[in-house]
Amino acid sequence: MSRTALYDKHVELGAKMVDFAGFEMPVTYSGINDEHFAVRKKVGIFDVSHMGQFFVEGKSAKDLLQFTCSNNVENLENGKAQYTCLPNGNGGIVDDLIVYKIADDKYFLVVNASNIDKDFSHFQKYNEKFGADLKNVSDQMSLIAVQGPKATETLQKLTETNLSEIPYYHFAMGKIAGIEEVIISNTGYTGSGGFEIYFKNENAVEIWEALTKAGEEFGLIPCGLASRDTLRLEKGFCLYGNDIDDSTSPLEAGLGWITKFDKDFVDKEFLAKQKEEGVSKKLVAFEMQEKAIPRHDYEVVDSEGNVIGKVTSGTMSPMKKIGIGLAYVAKDFTKVGSEIFVKIRNKDIPAKVVKLPFV
Repeated sequence: MSRTALYDKHVELGAKMVDFAGFEMPVTYSGINDEHFAVRKKVGIFDVSHMGQFFVEGKSAKDLLQFTCSNNVENLENGKAQYTCLPNGNGGIVDDLIVYKIADDKYFLVVNASNIDKDFSHFQKYNEKFGADLKNVSDQMSLIAVQGPKATETLQKLTETNLSEIPYYHFAMGKIAGIEEVIISNTGYTGSGGFEIYFKNENAVEIWEALTKAGEEFGLIPCGLASRDTLRLEKGFCLYGNDIDDSTSPLEAGLGWITKFDKDFVDKEFLAKQKEEGVSKKLVAFEMQEKAIPRHDYEVVDSEGNVIGKVTSGTMSPMKKIGIGLAYVAKDFTKVGSEIFVKIRNKDIPAKVVKLPFV
C-alpha cells in the first residue's frame, strides 16, 4: 500500500488511517462533524496527495486535451483552471479532472487517485496520434487543501502572492513558507472556498506545519476523507466511482455544462445524439422526509414499490441534520419536487427530489 509524504504526521496527530485507492489515508482525526464544521465556519487542512498529477507539454498538448476532454480547452487562458471529464469512447466517463493551463504548450492535470494508471493509459492511447510530451509525476508531488472562510487569511500569512487577485478556478505560481515553485490554486471540493497547493514531496511536512501554525488563531484543524465526503455531498459535487463511472454519461450525470459540442472530441457523436433524444435516467439530489440515512447502492422505488433507480451517494448532512443523497432515477422522477422512496431495511422511506446545492 502507498503512503503520502505526510503519513507519519497523520499518525503523530492520531488520525484513523484507512485504505483508500491503494493509499493509507486519514479518514478522520477529531471526528467527522468537528472537521465538517471547522471547514464550513473556520478553516480545515487536508492531505490530498493521493490524487494524480500529469504534465502535458509540447506543440500538440492542447490538441490532445481538446480531443480527449469533454470541455473546451480553447477557453483556457494562462493561469486558469477548468473542470472537465474524459469520455471513454462508449458513452461513459473514464474520470473527472481539472486541467490547468500554465503556458500555451504546457498543461497540468489533476486526476482521481483510483484512476491514475487508467487515465494515463487513456491519454497514451490517443497520444499516438498527437505526439504530445506526457509525464506522470504523481509519485513526486504532494497536494494540501486549505479550505474554509478563513483559508485565505491563513495562507496569506505564508506567501507574498496576493491571493485576493487569484479568482475562482485560477492559479498562480508562487512561494509558500519559503518554498519555491508552488502551484497556488483557488479550487477545492468542499464548497467553502479556499486553496489547493501543489509542490514537491520533500517540502510536504514543512508546508503542513507552517500552515497548521498560521491557522491556529483561526481555529484550523486537520481534516480527513470522511468530512471531505460530507462536505462535497452537501454541495452536490460528483465523486468518481459513486456518482460517475464508465457506465454513466456526462449528460446523465448533469455534466452537460462541461460537455462542449463546438469542437471534435471522443464520444461527440454519441453524446450529441443523447442530448437530442434525451436521457432515460438522470442523477438527482434528494432529501429524506423522515429520519433515515440513505447509502450507496440503496434501491430507489416509486409509490407502488417499482424500482426506478439507485442511490449513488448518501449521508446525514451535518449542516441540515437530515438524510441527503444523490441517485440515478428514471426520467419521469427527475423533476424538482418529485416524490421518491429509498428502500432502507425493507422499508420504503419517502424522499423528495430537490435542487442543488443542499446547503
